[in-house]
Amino acid sequence: MLRVRDAMTREVVTVEPETGAARAWGLCREKNIRHLPVVEGGRLVGLVSDRDLRDISPPRGTGDQENTLGWVRVRDIMSTDLVTVHPLDTIEHAARDIHAHRFNCLPVVTDGELVGIITSSDMTRILIELIGAQGSGSWIEVEVPNEPGMLAEVTDVIRDCHVNIAGVFLGPASRAAYRAIVLRLETTDPSAIAESLTAAGYVVTSTESTSPSGGRYLERR
Repeated sequence: MLRVRDAMTREVVTVEPETGAARAWGLCREKNIRHLPVVEGGRLVGLVSDRDLRDISPPRGTGDQENTLGWVRVRDIMSTDLVTVHPLDTIEHAARDIHAHRFNCLPVVTDGELVGIITSSDMTRILIELIGAQGSGSWIEVEVPNEPGMLAEVTDVIRDCHVNIAGVFLGPASRAAYRAIVLRLETTDPSAIAESLTAAGYVVTSTESTSPSGGRYLERR
């Protein structure tokens, strides 16, 4: 089971409450980051985002931007009502929090001490790894009755075709009595597998191949 510690960024750029907004804005641009945890005495006390910093910045060209950012401190604009996660929380738990609260990141905390940060980009990267979407291969989508054991039956057919499965997930069903199984296969030609599944009585709704060069071929059935 994947944990937050498996996806989080450990080397986190931080600021202190008394850090000037100009310095914080400079760090965001220099490091190409969107969030800065605010740490005091080794403990997480807040979070400031590039949006917070933009919101207090006068329009460019007015000549007042540097002056405004110069006197504002991070403590004046940081968020303090934070939702955090623990390194041992599951990725699913963190993803639910990010989605429910419409956050772009979550600080990772152990006993009040910041140990990392996990972002929506980290979630996307982990999803790509989980479903095996790196490199060449193919996808095949199969519609099956929404009954126990159907995944095992479908994978048995693929096993008999001597093709490895790189990833698998259950997609939304088109009808209540059915659901979609989407499989990532370690072959760029899923046609023989599609034929075997069809012969076994399953409905193959689509296949898609990806080449090492990034090309794609989609076939809907």
